[in-house]
Amino acid sequence: MPLIHPQDRDGSTVRGEDHGASISLIIDESGPGQGPRLHRHAYDETWVVQEGNITFQAGDNSFQAGPGDIAIVPPGVPHKFTNEGPGRARIVCIHASPTIVGEWLE
Repeated sequence: MPLIHPQDRDGSTVRGEDHGASISLIIDESGPGQGPRLHRHAYDETWVVQEGNITFQAGDNSFQAGPGDIAIVPPGVPHKFTNEGPGRARIVCIHASPTIVGEWLE
């Protein structure tokens, strides 16, 4: 069982293949108005909101989420999120893959 300390991460990213794991993580900390561009993956992505007010877009659907909320996007569905503020947001993005592979759509 790997235990990954903050100083052992590559910034905000943990690639499962580097630790013998079948999942990868991105720990996103963003300011108001920030978030990733529209993209998609060939695997599920799960978002766990730890702090902040987030607008998620998945396909044609848009929804609001806050601390404690969890969202799961199926493979192939275009998605993105934006921190609506007023403060910083913190989200753990769980990629169901030992590597993070995506296609940017915007």
